[in-house]
Amino acid sequence: MTTGSASPAQGLDALLAGNRRFVAGAPRHPNQDAARRTEIEPGQTPFAVLLGCSDSRLAAEIIFDQGLGDLFVVRTAGHVLGPEVLGSIEYGTSVLDCSLVVVLGHDSCGAVAAARAAIDEGAAAPGYVRDVVERVTPSVLAARSAGLHADSDFIDEHIRRTVDLLLERSRVLNDQVAAGQAAVVGLAYRLSEGSARLVTARGLPAPAPDDTPVG
Repeated sequence: MTTGSASPAQGLDALLAGNRRFVAGAPRHPNQDAARRTEIEPGQTPFAVLLGCSDSRLAAEIIFDQGLGDLFVVRTAGHVLGPEVLGSIEYGTSVLDCSLVVVLGHDSCGAVAAARAAIDEGAAAPGYVRDVVERVTPSVLAARSAGLHADSDFIDEHIRRTVDLLLERSRVLNDQVAAGQAAVVGLAYRLSEGSARLVTARGLPAPAPDDTPVG
């Protein structure tokens, strides 16, 4: 797809289509050659901002079958938010004109597991890892309060909370979503299958019955 000009729905369709190719073992590896390097050297026009977990198994360009210049990627352990993360995301939407922001979580997340252990066993994390755990803890507590127990439930709740917190803390992004200029979605990645599924969406129009995903 043409980067920098996609609507949020088109961007999401392109990501999910690329993920289906990845799962099927038939990736196209687009935009990864010397010609692409030359094309984007003057400047970047990615079609989506992706906030993902730093987990080494979660390489966005690979699992969504994208290439150089397609995604503006920000990664932190447990996709936790801080000022530098918020600033990077706002740069992607306000300066690079990305209309889609994706929060990408995954099963067997170490940050979520550490937060659960801290609550259940009083296990304290060392150094600044503790800060990451403390930022994930509210998601775990919310899932517990809702009577949820499965690992996928905790992951989904943390993804939803990150999306909500992102819009709560970033007035810039919240205003863009309210104006119909951007959308924020949360996706959950399953490590064993390599598949991504939609958990939550803010700012996407409801699909028409005859909508066909972009491939």
